[in-house]
Amino acid sequence: MTIPPAALIFDLDGTLIDSLPGIEFSVRAAFEACGIRGTTIDLRSKVGPPIRTILAEAGKVTEECELMDLEKAFRKSYDYEGWKMSTCFPEVSPVLRAIHSQGIRLFIVTNKPLNISTQILERLGLIGLFEAVITRDSAEPAYAGKKAMVEFLIVTHSIDPASCVLVGDTQEDAQAAAACAIRFAFVSHGYGKISENPTTQMHYKLNTFTELHQLLVPGVCHD
Repeated sequence: MTIPPAALIFDLDGTLIDSLPGIEFSVRAAFEACGIRGTTIDLRSKVGPPIRTILAEAGKVTEECELMDLEKAFRKSYDYEGWKMSTCFPEVSPVLRAIHSQGIRLFIVTNKPLNISTQILERLGLIGLFEAVITRDSAEPAYAGKKAMVEFLIVTHSIDPASCVLVGDTQEDAQAAAACAIRFAFVSHGYGKISENPTTQMHYKLNTFTELHQLLVPGVCHD
């Protein structure tokens, strides 16, 4: 990357924060509250989509009424306790601060609800670094997914796709970047896996978050 991008768009779960402990805690609490026996599914590989999708797969639940009850129970636990268990991945905070100090604009797109996303970022001391935090429930009706969120950012914040990088850990992140003609940086410490195909492309792979800052050092080519 010979010229630093003007803007970086970040996913939240699995990219900036490790939210798995709190999600696991509240998923268990939801199943207990609803008297539903959850399976031993590995939640690490499921984090990213909306929580109802995660609950449906974890408990093999298909009935809409049961899913509604599970989601309510999850929200009651997560909104009170679970979200507080989120922590930054190593080096995230200092790297974000260093990038911000370079004048690069920072944004977030996430499937997490807005109130919880902002509370987590405030608790971790990061909220002031981001120009905007866009979530599914930032709009009414809710955004269909990351692609719609990124499109909104591009238009409303006058972002040049050619001078932007989306940093994430899931296939949805990669597909949103590709659909919006934005370069994609995959963080390998996250929860997802990326399969490159004609609709997705991994421009950069970050084994540590520090590597993101190294990519942005002017005059050093990493392409």
